[in-house]
Amino acid sequence: MNITSYSREQIEDGIKQARERNDGPNGHIRLLFAPERINSDNFERTCDIYSRVDMANYETVVIIESHHEELNKKLSMPSNKIFETPLGQVPANDYIRNEFCDEDDDFFIHDEAFNKNASLFQQLMFLQTLSDDFSAVHIQIADRDPSIVKELAYVVEEVLASRNALIIFCCELDNEHKKEFQDIKKMVETNNQSGLLNHLNSNSSPMKGATSFMAGVIVANQWNLTLNFLNGEYQDYSGSLLTAYGEPERLGFEV
Repeated sequence: MNITSYSREQIEDGIKQARERNDGPNGHIRLLFAPERINSDNFERTCDIYSRVDMANYETVVIIESHHEELNKKLSMPSNKIFETPLGQVPANDYIRNEFCDEDDDFFIHDEAFNKNASLFQQLMFLQTLSDDFSAVHIQIADRDPSIVKELAYVVEEVLASRNALIIFCCELDNEHKKEFQDIKKMVETNNQSGLLNHLNSNSSPMKGATSFMAGVIVANQWNLTLNFLNGEYQDYSGSLLTAYGEPERLGFEV
């Protein structure tokens, strides 16, 4: 069952249970890696990652996901004034959206890639249980070219470095692909960005949302963040191995 069928109470209860298992909200988190599609398989893991977020620290949330077809507009943002889920409305942050366009010619306010199946709405369902006072920006990456991925990461880093913003990168690697996860882990830990880009761009990786994942890794490096991936207790789950949060210190994986 897709998360959009869940009630507010179901999500709130899932987050409450997750907070009882971990250290609770963390005011230093700058970014998250969250599954593209949230359902019963990865619900607990997604609750875990969102349970660590303290929304009092953020004025806006930037949600980045990969579009699975190439389009002329490489980095598109919908023109919506509001985003609406079953839990209510979230205003779009028009100011930051325009800032992205001003920074780089590859960013466009363009609706071609936007539809109701966007991961944006699934992420908003969790955020709305945590706060009713934030705005959102949605970016879709519609090109696998490494130069586009790097450009996105560098513009995100520049525009949001001093802002109270949470960035969510949507990506998935099913729990059965543990060797792939270990290979990716090694490239991330050794800062082998070119190797990681080549690997993810070769179509040999089973990862979904690879461009979003790579952009998140670059931003984490630029900000010197530790990437804490939820593994360990979730070994037997079928959800994504790429559920993670980034906080200041260093770049690494927790296993």
